[in-house]
Amino acid sequence: MSEHDPEGQELARQIARAARGAAPKPKRGPRERPLDEPTRVGDLLKGVMDDQGWTAEVNVHQLLARWPALVGPINAAHSTPESYSQTVLIVRADSTVWAASLRSIAPQLVAVLNEQLGQGTVTRIQVIGPQAPSWKKGPRSVPGRGPRDTYG
Repeated sequence: MSEHDPEGQELARQIARAARGAAPKPKRGPRERPLDEPTRVGDLLKGVMDDQGWTAEVNVHQLLARWPALVGPINAAHSTPESYSQTVLIVRADSTVWAASLRSIAPQLVAVLNEQLGQGTVTRIQVIGPQAPSWKKGPRSVPGRGPRDTYG
């Protein structure tokens, strides 16, 4: 897998090549078109997404953009989907109580996601709590002594 291009220049090059008809033929079957027929950018982008294997991940991210509709407005106010990788969705809750609440509805949420995205797209939801502050840095920290030394 190639390195992430945050500026999207390689993706733009692939779309331009596809528009010129210079892109390599996709693995899933030919997508040939007459040279005089214009192609919509959305069709070109879909072709590049299919060729790169990004379709499932893009669909998941589009669905997660509607997070409040999936988990309800109250749960959404206290949680954020953080990442999706290899069929696992990671959700961060803003407190341990909300993390426990979301863990209790995780199986139902997996079912809803798979219903909308296709079976097996999400196999597990990992709910994590808030990030704890680091006690290893600061003016009152003593190396090797732990958090008790931050209170003097």
